Amino acid sequence: MKKKSFWYVVLMFFVGIFLVSCGVSEAKEQSKDSEAKESSAKETEVESGASEQVYTDISELEDNYDIIIVGGGGSGMTAAIEAKDAGLNPVILEKMPVAGGNTAKSSSGMNASTTKVQEAEGITDSNDAFYEETLEGGKGTNDKELLRYFVDNSSAAIDWLDENGIILDNLTITGGMSQKRTHRPSDGSAIGGYLVEGLLKNVYEREISIFVNADVTAINENDGKVNEVTVEINGEEPKTLTGKAIIVTTGGFGASKEMIEEFRPDITDYVTTNQEGSTGDGITMIEKLGGQMIDMDQIQIHPTVQQDKGILIGEVVRGEGAILVNQEGNRFVNEMNTRDKVSAAITGLPEESAYLIFDQGVRDRAKAVDFYEKQGYVVSGKSIEELAEQIDVPASQLQTTVDTWNQSVANKTDEAFERTTAMENDLAEPSYYAIQIAPGIHYTMGGVKINTQTEVLNKESQPIEGLYAAGELVGGLHGNNRIGGNSVAEIIIFGRQAGQQAAEYINSQQ
Repeated sequence: MKKKSFWYVVLMFFVGIFLVSCGVSEAKEQSKDSEAKESSAKETEVESGASEQVYTDISELEDNYDIIIVGGGGSGMTAAIEAKDAGLNPVILEKMPVAGGNTAKSSSGMNASTTKVQEAEGITDSNDAFYEETLEGGKGTNDKELLRYFVDNSSAAIDWLDENGIILDNLTITGGMSQKRTHRPSDGSAIGGYLVEGLLKNVYEREISIFVNADVTAINENDGKVNEVTVEINGEEPKTLTGKAIIVTTGGFGASKEMIEEFRPDITDYVTTNQEGSTGDGITMIEKLGGQMIDMDQIQIHPTVQQDKGILIGEVVRGEGAILVNQEGNRFVNEMNTRDKVSAAITGLPEESAYLIFDQGVRDRAKAVDFYEKQGYVVSGKSIEELAEQIDVPASQLQTTVDTWNQSVANKTDEAFERTTAMENDLAEPSYYAIQIAPGIHYTMGGVKINTQTEVLNKESQPIEGLYAAGELVGGLHGNNRIGGNSVAEIIIFGRQAGQQAAEYINSQQ
């Protein structure tokens, strides 16, 4: 890789990846035809603006590394940075043509408690409050040890990103939370593309090898230790790489029709917000090694998804003040309730869809709306009456609903649905906007069981030596329902832990 070309390439990468980072997802139908799959991969590379110059050339592939990281999303890059900073030689293997995975599609932000950003805004928060609200959101089924580690290390993760030039100093709020603890970029934009670009920059500056189009097809154990992978790069002959430890960060299975059919056949007809590489590969390979799987039927449905292409309409729109109405122009739910409850309320409507209603003020605070408009998803009107005509909703009733909501904001009391958060701003600034939405498959809470050291556990709940995991392929942290903003926190917190723990393990063997 030539450093003189890096900034140009990263700029092009970021511009392209922004198109899929503003709370969006364009998960495509998985093709069994190899030629179609290759064509899709090429399209992804063109859309992202990424170049092989950003990544390591295959000619630089070595047979041995200290740590082999399978998956180049947020967790994988974070783990690699920590491992490199510990003095080790990691490698990242990413099966898609670009790094980022579902991280690139993240929208709302990263949850963390007792941070310096909250302190600067005068927000009084606590790790215990973060813990209890996440536990309540997960219906009390969360792995409590993982959750405790998660909340207690969330503030340090914000500081770590800051130290590495990734600044998240703009706060908003997501459903199920009582405080503004969702951290996002300074301009309030979607976190995904910004985070991926920042992590990729740090990977590059540390000269960490990162190979794309590198499909790991097997993780192997030798003499009681997991220390080997089989990888196909650019469709060439499989190669065997050895490492002193393996970290798996391949993401969930939200784009795998086969696995959705196996574990939740009742939702196979839902659109998915996941990028097409989220097919559960790491989960499958770890299971073959004897790894323990948990909560595989716990699949989160996100309430606000544009249905044509499975585009996620980020929770930040509601977090900045939007309301949901049905075809009669009435509110029907606390919009800031947990995702499962809001999704159920929408599905329970006769039309099984609803409209997000918001004003110019919300649009100014939620930058992702600009992207949604460019895609043709936003309907607008200079007045509530004009907007109602555009979406075929009774104008008088929609006006009444908005007026009632504005009065609720003024009174700081939502008598109709007991909403208590994201009520700082009324909907009174023309123009007015609507986006039609319905639920879609968003996140897989189940997966591999780990301990707080990110060691993968076998069916007897004992660590599998040399094998670590972090990110969405891990089960247990979120219980039966994930709180918005917790997934980005998870990939950074546990990505860091995986890199650190794998490094400590290797050093203890020497």
